[in-house]
Amino acid sequence: MIGFAALALLAGVLVSLSRQVNGRLALSTSAWESSFWNHIVGLGFVTLAAVLFGGLFAGAPMEAPWWAYLGGPVGVVFIAAGSWLIARIGAAQTALLIIAGQMISGVVLDVLMGTAGNTWARIIGIVLILAGMWVSRSAKD
Repeated sequence: MIGFAALALLAGVLVSLSRQVNGRLALSTSAWESSFWNHIVGLGFVTLAAVLFGGLFAGAPMEAPWWAYLGGPVGVVFIAAGSWLIARIGAAQTALLIIAGQMISGVVLDVLMGTAGNTWARIIGIVLILAGMWVSRSAKD
């Protein structure tokens, strides 16, 4: 379990680093161009890694439902929006809002899909996230 938690923390650090790098690129180009280069370089990296380590074509993509491919367009918008926001509201505020959006949508999806868990604890968690956002924002005013 500790290994999974460490991997999740590392992923969080990499998301933050990615946002910073793409935000910097967006300052020299645009949010859309930054997203374009992010995905082109990412495609090259994942192709190389998959060729070296195997598994590039290990599944049955035609068996996946159509909506399973929406991750690509959603990711493009996510990268472009993050790149645009970093320059305008800063890295910490952007990260806080992204994390809040992830947590809120994750709880909503869990509730809608009937995932086991305490609904009231989830609602309290969302309220605490929103309160944390409000406190961090009001501290700057």
